[in-house]
Amino acid sequence: MNNSYQITTSQDGKSIWRFLVTELKPKGKFLTPFNLISIPIMILGLGLIVIRFWKGIGSITNLTQEIPWGLWIGFDVVTGVAFAGGAYVLTFMVYILNMRKYHSIVRVTVLNGFLAYVFYAGALLLDLGRPWHVINPIIGYGFGTSSVLFLVAWHFLLYMIAELIEFSPAIAEWLGARKARKILSGMTIAAVIFGITLSTLHQSGLGALYLMAKDKIHPLWYSEFIPIMFFVSSIFAGLSMVIFEGSISHKVFFKQISEKNHKAQNGIIHGLSKICAGAMFAYFFLQLLVFIHGQHWNLLGTPMGLWYLLEMLGFVLLPMILYFVSYRTNNITMIKVAAVITMLGVILNRLNVTVIGFRWDMAVRYVPSWMELVVTMAVIFTEIWIFRWVINRMPVLSDPPAWVNEPE
Repeated sequence: MNNSYQITTSQDGKSIWRFLVTELKPKGKFLTPFNLISIPIMILGLGLIVIRFWKGIGSITNLTQEIPWGLWIGFDVVTGVAFAGGAYVLTFMVYILNMRKYHSIVRVTVLNGFLAYVFYAGALLLDLGRPWHVINPIIGYGFGTSSVLFLVAWHFLLYMIAELIEFSPAIAEWLGARKARKILSGMTIAAVIFGITLSTLHQSGLGALYLMAKDKIHPLWYSEFIPIMFFVSSIFAGLSMVIFEGSISHKVFFKQISEKNHKAQNGIIHGLSKICAGAMFAYFFLQLLVFIHGQHWNLLGTPMGLWYLLEMLGFVLLPMILYFVSYRTNNITMIKVAAVITMLGVILNRLNVTVIGFRWDMAVRYVPSWMELVVTMAVIFTEIWIFRWVINRMPVLSDPPAWVNEPE
């Protein structure tokens, strides 16, 4: 097991600088298939980002005055934030409902959520025509308090701070900072409560952004209940990501996980499947009520109507049934399959609202350029690289250092 996080300056005389430089060095094999694929994409993505800020957003995107928001908003921000929802759901379950069964995966889930918000906030800057104005709501210049974007901006900033506080005990343990770890651990509950409150607001707030686009979104995806739908779907989207990411982490970082936590993994996945099934049932029922109330029966025979049925039946109803059946039969493999299908369904739904069903009636439709796709992949790969770096050095999946449990 990697115990580098237990090294302190008082123990071996190293300076903090030398310690950090040592930790920045790669660990393990470097020429892996993932590295060989991701490094060229990240380098190309960085070059494209430089071009974007040098020559303007139109130099690498297919965005127009009619379609100012595209893939970077629809996928990087709106979809990514939904997948980061596992952090607020898990912390609510563990710290508020006292479901200690899931405690072992809280840190990795919070880390994943924090990195997602940091990188998707960064991706948001790419989509702004004047990115230097992003600070205006924070410093009080042109507050725009009547704008939903004002709320979303503050929610993003405050929630990132809350998640950093939630994760900070792991950083203190890595640095061997005992006093700081005690202080930061005492702030956890307050940060969790604050973070949960913010999450319920900004998950729905992202949906509220599209309430003002009633005439631009296809009727099958627009309703006044979009904020509620975004919030409910973030529950099973986030937990499906937890199942997916946890399954991969238990294979990739196998040596860092204790035998006890290895044995508990299947039980955790089994329990999460029940919550996902319940949340998806609530979501499907609400969508059905919205559809019936909207009287959109005549649209089902159109191409967009068939696309809507594919989303609802193939990527909501089907995984919901799979979650329910796999929970009853304790079929872990089926649960993982349901998680993947659910994640694809969330991506499809968010893109239907923000890209595919947005201005669907235009003669010339928006299609992301290959450069937009590369930048998106570069953002995701960079996030994974940092996630892996943290996991390999800090006590996230591994047990904390022995001194944590020592009496004062």
